[in-house]
Amino acid sequence: MTVNAPLCFRGKKILAPMVRVGTLPMRLLALDYGADIVYCEELIDIKMLQCKRVINEVLETVDFVAPNERVVFRTCERERHRVVFQMGSADAERALAVAKLVENDVAAIDINMGCPKEYSTKASMGAALLSDPDKIESILTTLVKGICKPVTCKIRILPSVDDTVNLVKRIEKTGIAAIAVHGRKKEERPQHPVHCDVIKAISEAVSIPVIANGGSHDFIKEYTDIETFQKATAASSVMIARAAMWNPSIFRKEGLFPLKEVMQDYIKYAVRYDNHYTNTKYCLCQMLREQLETTQGKKLHAAQSTQEICEVFEMADFYEETTAIFEAKKTSLETETQDEDDQMEDPDVIKMAVRFDKREYPPQITPKMYLLEWCRKEKHPQPVYETVQRPLDRLFCSVVTVAEQKYKSTLWDKSKKLAEQAAAIVCLRTLGVPEGKLCEGENRLINKRKREDRERLNNRDHGEDLAEPSHKKANFIEETSDMNVPKMPR
Repeated sequence: MTVNAPLCFRGKKILAPMVRVGTLPMRLLALDYGADIVYCEELIDIKMLQCKRVINEVLETVDFVAPNERVVFRTCERERHRVVFQMGSADAERALAVAKLVENDVAAIDINMGCPKEYSTKASMGAALLSDPDKIESILTTLVKGICKPVTCKIRILPSVDDTVNLVKRIEKTGIAAIAVHGRKKEERPQHPVHCDVIKAISEAVSIPVIANGGSHDFIKEYTDIETFQKATAASSVMIARAAMWNPSIFRKEGLFPLKEVMQDYIKYAVRYDNHYTNTKYCLCQMLREQLETTQGKKLHAAQSTQEICEVFEMADFYEETTAIFEAKKTSLETETQDEDDQMEDPDVIKMAVRFDKREYPPQITPKMYLLEWCRKEKHPQPVYETVQRPLDRLFCSVVTVAEQKYKSTLWDKSKKLAEQAAAIVCLRTLGVPEGKLCEGENRLINKRKREDRERLNNRDHGEDLAEPSHKKANFIEETSDMNVPKMPR
């Protein structure tokens, strides 16, 4: 496989990877203001490998979604050719697996080798890799050979200039496209001066592009300072972190925008791409900085939703208009999906529009239990449930097969368990069999349980074994279907 128009890392102004800051709204805003390349926040390989790639048709994004339904990484077409996916990894094979998962949705892959935080180093990632050049070489070589997109890495400097230069020369031989260098040692913090001389020595020692990072505190206060930092380090490009976090319009050639305007632009992207309100609030707080103690700052700190954040910045109308558009789009897509489902539907499936409401049933009694009991009584094989999840809204639908006949509810549910209960209800109602609802009066399963409870008490009085026979227990245990729910094809 060949690379089409690979990302160039020379002469670029780049948004640095920043935890909790480099999410989609900030990346898009930086591009708007003039950034050439944007890095996402560091994402850990193990966490990413648990994710599924989902096309979000409402937001028009590609989402990588964790098992708990949390969106770990969200991207969109606008940034596809300019976003670099940074991961934390200490294992070549895991790194390659993640890179293959995301490479069609990003412009390049980066390995974090500079983070000094304990959560990264204790797992042998980040700056911990600097003391293991063999592992660095293994990870980078595996990635370069294994994917079609450019591979980069980001490091910190070592205690000596010679050791740093020698390490970078070894890294260059892996075939990476560029290297970002944070001009501080792993024990140094932002208040320590950035070592421009070390970055310059690296730039002069290798032929690949060197991206200078770490100049926000000493150099970069406005756009023209970016060039000053680049000349001081002889670097090919400059990567900006905190200066961009405080005001991403640092990338504007024409100068900084007023902070109020920048924050409103950021909020528009946060609403447009359904950014979690806690992340939105965090980024806005970084921009406000010394203004956090103002009335507006205190209101922002107290906000508990995206809507409340919009109200703080007098953007309530924008929030309502945007969410209304999304709701309408979601409804339209659901209608289209339902029409497609109907066309593809097996005509032999018996359907009803029903949902399971546990408030209508006695505690611990469900339609699935009743259906299982009926199948045993009639000597049918136990019910078989097939459940799918719809990518559009992540809702579930289940089909139950009983005596070679299929049954399903036409209503989609928010969980696999609810969808299976609804399918059981359709089957029971079609067969004219009680489903266990409170309004049905005497409940056979409850009475059966009471009888068995009395039997156990009698056995205990007579000193007999209290263990319940396994064949009796089975009558009251719902059969569970395969927990791996397939995604519905689109």
